[in-house]
Amino acid sequence: MTDRKTLHLRPAGEQPTAAAIKKKGRGWEISEKRLDALHERARDMRRHSSPAHKALAERFATANLGRYTFTRYAVIGSAIVDFNCHLLGMAIAIDESDQPDPIATRRDKSLEAVGIRVMRIKASDILENIDAVLARITAGMRSRVADKREAAQAHKAANPRQSYSRQRPERRNNARD
Repeated sequence: MTDRKTLHLRPAGEQPTAAAIKKKGRGWEISEKRLDALHERARDMRRHSSPAHKALAERFATANLGRYTFTRYAVIGSAIVDFNCHLLGMAIAIDESDQPDPIATRRDKSLEAVGIRVMRIKASDILENIDAVLARITAGMRSRVADKREAAQAHKAANPRQSYSRQRPERRNNARD
């Protein structure tokens, strides 16, 4: 005969511990259905890009940025950004209109809260003077690399590695013995 598991209720005062990583939406607090819809919308946006977006994407494709690459219309949480560099934690948003969108401003603040710096660029600037825009993006990348380096050094200083008290055992060469 097998043992049956029974339901055990916790006392009213005992609180369960919260999980460190959310299990919904690949780490974000959104459903898989919503995340799939965002990816489908990003795919559609890649198919039907604006001229400014196409021009900047073409320059990124031919540029030698080393290990840093920009992904077009990337999904980050519940937001879709025009370009994203995952290694730098940097996103580029292209403004098609002259007036700032309040929803875009709120989205930028939520991305900044999780450590992603958003750079906003006007579409007219990309079409008129792309070299100045690329210089601005490069300066932003350098700034972000410096910030990441400072954060890594601060983390290393705050969390020194523990030294091992035991010595490494000597290796024996069986051919000589």
